Amino acid sequence: MGMRKHFVPIVSGVALLALTLNSCDTPTGEGAGYGAAAGAIIGAAATGRVQDAAIGAAAGAATGALIGAAIEENDARRSYPPPARGYPYAARTGTFGFVRSPYSPHRIVDVRGIPRGELVRDPSSGGIFRNP
Repeated sequence: MGMRKHFVPIVSGVALLALTLNSCDTPTGEGAGYGAAAGAIIGAAATGRVQDAAIGAAAGAATGALIGAAIEENDARRSYPPPARGYPYAARTGTFGFVRSPYSPHRIVDVRGIPRGELVRDPSSGGIFRNP
């Protein structure tokens, strides 16, 4: 019964902590914050256990950050002017949601949750490309 007494304050604290990540002005920071808050709420509501709320917050933050990797086009143009022919497209791989970056070292980038045609920042090179 003691754990139930602390359940709501702990879940509220985790959600509040997640929302503080929203102070980041980047799509990645905002996505991580929203994802962590949603994950904590879902994890706690599904099981009623604080441990599951924390696991949900961590999973949500990771997913939100991944989705936040998509970059807004006007931000990209301001910070990373497009090449003369426009932003290049990544190459599709044999696995859904994963593409090969057009920039050296041509690593595989996880673009699950990022719509086709949206701009994505290559985490290894920093280059901007379009999701095919």
